[in-house]
Formats: sequence, C-alpha cells, structure tokens
Amino acid sequence: MIDATLLFNITPIPLLSVLVWIVLVLTALLLARHPFKEVMASLGRSIYQSGRIAATAVRLAEKQLKARNRQIRLAADLTRAERQVEREFERIGAAVERSQITVPSLQRNINGQLDKLKNDYQKSADIPQGLSDWVRVIDAIAGIRPPVDPMAATILENIHSTLKKQHHVALNGHRQAVSQRHRVLAGMLPQWRKTEKRLKGIETATLVLSSRAERVDRCMADYEAIRTNTDSSERSLSASALTRFFAAALVLGIFAIGVIVNFNLIALPMSEMVGANSYIGSFNTADVAGFFLVGVQVVVGIFLMDTLCITRLFPMLGGLDERQRTWFFWSLLASLIVLAGIDAALVLIRDRMIMDMEILKQSLAGLDPDQAVTQTLPTVGRMALGFVLPFILATAAIPLEAFIATSRILLGLLGEFLLRAVATLLHLGGSVGRLLTTVLVKTYDLFIFPALWAEALIVRKIADKTRLRRRPHLIPTLKNQTVPMTEGRMACKKSID
Repeated sequence: MIDATLLFNITPIPLLSVLVWIVLVLTALLLARHPFKEVMASLGRSIYQSGRIAATAVRLAEKQLKARNRQIRLAADLTRAERQVEREFERIGAAVERSQITVPSLQRNINGQLDKLKNDYQKSADIPQGLSDWVRVIDAIAGIRPPVDPMAATILENIHSTLKKQHHVALNGHRQAVSQRHRVLAGMLPQWRKTEKRLKGIETATLVLSSRAERVDRCMADYEAIRTNTDSSERSLSASALTRFFAAALVLGIFAIGVIVNFNLIALPMSEMVGANSYIGSFNTADVAGFFLVGVQVVVGIFLMDTLCITRLFPMLGGLDERQRTWFFWSLLASLIVLAGIDAALVLIRDRMIMDMEILKQSLAGLDPDQAVTQTLPTVGRMALGFVLPFILATAAIPLEAFIATSRILLGLLGEFLLRAVATLLHLGGSVGRLLTTVLVKTYDLFIFPALWAEALIVRKIADKTRLRRRPHLIPTLKNQTVPMTEGRMACKKSID
C-alpha cells in the first residue's frame, strides 16, 4: 500500500504539497464535471420515467380492479334485489292463493246472507191488516135505545159483548203482527253486520295485496337504480356492503362464542371416548373430535338453510326439485336432531364424570362418599343448552353468507386503495429521484466552486483580450475594471450552460 505521507512529500514544503493536491483534485473534478452532469441528468430522467411508467401501470391495474369490483358489487346487489322481488312475488302469490281458497266460501256466505236479508225484507214488507169497522158498529149498537122488551135487551147485550170480544181479538192480532214485523227487522241487523264483516275481510285482503304491490314497486325501483349504474347507487352499495360486513362479523363473533361453549360442554366426555393421550400431530385427538362434532353441526345447518332457499352458499341444493328438496330437508333435520341428542347425552356423561371425580376426591380425603350432593337442575339446564345449541349454530349460515359476500367487496376496495397508494408513491419516488440528482449536481458544483470561479475568471480574461484586439480604444476603461464575484459566478454559469 502507498504510504499517505508520500502524498505530502511531492515538494519540500508539505503545505505546498497539499495545495498542489487540492489544485489537482479540483482540476480533475472540473474536467469530470460535464460527464458527471450528463450522467446525473440521465439517471434523474431514468428514475423519473421509470417511476411514471410504474405508476401508470399500477393505475391501470387499479382501474381494472375498480371496474371488476364494481361489477361484483352490482352483481351481488342485483342478486339481492332479484331475491327480494322474487320473495315479494311469492308472498303475493301465496296471498292470492289464500284469497282464491276463501273467496268461493266467502261468496257463498255473502249470497246466503243476502238471501236471508231479502226474505226478511219481504216478510217485513207484509203490512198487517188493519182493524175492522167494528168500532163504528159497536158505537152504533151502543147508541140503540134499550127496548122495553127484555128479550130484545138481552139480545142487544149479547151482540155488544160479542163484538167487544172480537174487537179485542182483532186488536191483539194486529199487535202481534206488528211486533213480528219488528222482530224480523231487528233480526236483519246481525245479518247486515256479518255481511259488513265479510266485506271488511275482502277489503283487508285487498289492502294486503296493495301493500305487497307497493313493496314490489319499491324493490323494482331499487333494481332499476342498480341497473342504471349511477354514482349515487354505487356509493349506497359500498356503504351498505360495509354495514352488512360489520353486522355479519358481529353475529359471527357471537356464533364463535357459542361454538366455544358447545365445545367445552363435550370436550371432557370426548377425551374418555377417544383417549386423552391420543394426538393427531400436535393436537389432542379429543379436541379435534369435539371441534369436528361442532363443525358437523354447523355444516348440517348450512345445508339446511340452503335447502330452505334462505341462503345460497351451495346453489345446487336450492336447484333440486320439490320432492328431492323435501326429502333432503327432512333428512338434514333428522340428522340435526340426532346431533343435538348426542350433544345432550355427552353433557350428561360430562356431569356424571365430574360427579364421579368429586366422589373419588372425597373418598381420598377420608370423607363419606354419600355426602356428595347430586345437583339435578344444573344438569338438566346444561343438557337443554347442549340440545338447543346445535339448532342455534345451524343458523350461522345466514351471517356467514353475508360475511363472505361483503368481505369480497371490502377486499376489492382495500386493493384499490393500496394500488392507488403504490401509484402515488411511485410517482413521488420518481420526482424525488430526479430532484436528488439535481441536488447532487448542485452539490458537486458547490464543492468545486474555486475551480469554477477560476475557470470563469480565465474565460473572462480571454474574452477581454479578444475584445481589446478588436477594439483598442477600450484599453483605458478595462484597466480600471475589476471582476466582481457575482460576475465571476455569472460567467461560471454561462460556461456551465
């Protein structure tokens, strides 16, 4: 290796050697200035163009992803709107079928009521006969002067009493006929009320159909808004997807707690059934078996919800014909009941095992095993919980479907944001790279400033000499001039340019 002291011994005076080296280095840097400037300019352009090209490519990928996510959102919401419209039409069809079943009997009842009303009206229209002219006859007979003959007087009295009796009989008959007519008219009122009630039933059915039709109109309006693909509908779709995602995540979290509770209820008896010391890899076989049993319950619930067409995680189940779907539904329901019974039995075994272990502990402690208290109510409660939990977990398919559908949309939105951020960073990186090359060039010029100043001074002197040769009358003026630092810098800048 070259000794560093030799560099300072090129002249007898070390300070002079240092000055010589400084001059040589500045000269070398001055000579390399233009190539360095060109290299830095090329490097800055390359970094800037590479950043812009990469940013353009990322933005193109972002646009493609955005278009794809938009199609997915529209397809998902179109499917949801179609299902709502389909449900509303099914409800309208069911209401119409119920109306078709009840309308004939209702029509018969109304016709019967109308016939009764007609007959009662006809009966009430029969006006009872009025009283005869017996009053005048009685008055005329009563006005006859009593004869002297007792026989004639007796006959007149008999006639008078007979007429009075007949008058009372006719009056009572008239009153009975009038009361009978009033009873007929009073009996028409319940018939009118029954008819009014049945007509109100028809009106209620009509209002139900009208409300269903309004719901269908709203669903169709939402469907058309989604199909028109407007910006407002797209924003509402994104917001609704975010809301459904968090709601589904919350419900799935609650179902996860239910899964853990169900697993803890059956973990202990499972360890006795499959062996506590058996392992599958690094996992205990009892834990794997417990989670498998709980998972089977959830899977059966998913298939059950798909068979009922509540969810569509497996569309082939909803596409079965009615007979196959009915058979599959009852099979799954029976399987779920069996699994719930197994859960309840395992809970009972668990409580018995805990009781046996408690008795064993008391025996080892020297206590009387008969003192162990049998707790029946908690056992029954845990068995009921073990039987009900599988049916509750069977409904996990509903939030699971919503979570899967919305997570795809949110992952797409997150991908758009990340690609947009990467494109911005690439564009910013290209601009910063070009700026750094410019800063390096300026720093390089600042470092060799003495050489640049000397170069500018030399160039100025040469230019002055050239002008003196061409214009000798300017010599007295130039002798009194000095070259300021700013002019040297301007000349340096011109030489650089």
